[in-house]
Amino acid sequence: MLDTRPAPRGPRAPVRPTGRERSFSADELIVSKTDPRGVITYANDVFLRVSGYGQEEVLGQPHNLIRHPEMPRAVFKLLWDTLGAGQEVFAYINNLAVDGGHYWVLAHVTPSYDAAHRLTGYHSNRRRPARGAVQRIVPIYQRLLAEERRQPNARAAVEASARVLADVLAEQGQTYEEFVWSVINREES
Repeated sequence: MLDTRPAPRGPRAPVRPTGRERSFSADELIVSKTDPRGVITYANDVFLRVSGYGQEEVLGQPHNLIRHPEMPRAVFKLLWDTLGAGQEVFAYINNLAVDGGHYWVLAHVTPSYDAAHRLTGYHSNRRRPARGAVQRIVPIYQRLLAEERRQPNARAAVEASARVLADVLAEQGQTYEEFVWSVINREES
């Protein structure tokens, strides 16, 4: 009998960032779907090409497989809190490819529901952001990361950087959603 189960995967060596930037065309979308726990159930060909992973390497893996270590934890807390409230979220994300390269995306993540309105997972479309948008986001992310690095553990780091993010938004008199849309409207048009 043919065994169609995926081959067991051993632990993968951590990917180290190289500083080399990867990109994709402005007319392409990176698409992925996950289950409610964030485990990848679908990845399109653009996702696979840009990340450098094979389909067999991503399916069944947590989506944070492509999390770049220079991404502030507060952004992911905000993303998961927003999704947990049943709302869509837009966020600028720096991802890490299998070869250590990185690639910026403007992510649009939405909850997915079945006919009985039970959460079945999440759907993410990501497009290439404008260079100006990344330039506006990077200093804020650096500020959040600096705060995280001052903390004794991951929990304290996410709490501290979330407070800094709230302060940054308060200084600008905007919610996170208003801030991201101001960047999109200014830089992505």
